[in-house]
Amino acid sequence: MDSFEINKIVAAVLMVALLIIGIGKLSNIIFHVEKPTTPGYSVDIVETTKVSSSTKTNEVEKIDIAALMAMGDVAIGEKVFKKCAACHSINKGGKNNIGPALYNVVGRKVGIVEDYKYSKALASYNKEWTLEELNGYLVKPAKWIKGTKMAFAGLRKEKDRASVIKYLNQNSDNPLTLTLP
Repeated sequence: MDSFEINKIVAAVLMVALLIIGIGKLSNIIFHVEKPTTPGYSVDIVETTKVSSSTKTNEVEKIDIAALMAMGDVAIGEKVFKKCAACHSINKGGKNNIGPALYNVVGRKVGIVEDYKYSKALASYNKEWTLEELNGYLVKPAKWIKGTKMAFAGLRKEKDRASVIKYLNQNSDNPLTLTLP
């Protein structure tokens, strides 16, 4: 093959590329399509209630904690807690692991376990681990308290959260009396 034939091939490829680009530009000019003024369908957006504390903003859904706790079962909570046991101890006098020891957690102030270095977010949270706080935190910890070091994805099922909370409550010197409807 001599150089003249190579030149013809290169010229043909360039002409095809220019022709495709030119046809695209020309068709955009001839067949201009405007956006519709009203959409074909509308999406309803539900607003969530936001409650802000001194430094954090938590999205809160009003829940009936008594009804939620009625779903829970301590035996199921013990099984589900195995996910947590990789980082947390639940035994009385248990040591801190990757996460703090959780014995007596229900009702105690957030971020006060000795010999554990909390994130700034948890250390300054200034609340107690109530049933409501635990439920919100267990949904998705990083979303409930922004800046927490806990990388757990959360428990989506209400029954699992209620069961874990009941299990945590049982592992305490003074378990709360859970009044159920």
